[in-house]
Amino acid sequence: MENIWSVKIALIMIICNLLSIGIGRYAINVRDLRPSIPLIGLKGLGLPELLATTSLGHMIGAGTILGLRSIHYL
Repeated sequence: MENIWSVKIALIMIICNLLSIGIGRYAINVRDLRPSIPLIGLKGLGLPELLATTSLGHMIGAGTILGLRSIHYL
């Protein structure tokens, strides 16, 4: 059986999520009125924005992982 999860896959997913959060921080024009998440230190980024950006990051990450597997890189 092929190993489905590895450290490379985890790093790709983390990088895609961080990239998506960074892009979403500047791209989201209408933000929620609730307070921002103090844990990350991103001012103006609340829970709905965080969930939206990480959802996009997971989609980008899944596509990246599938693409890299199709060219036999992973």
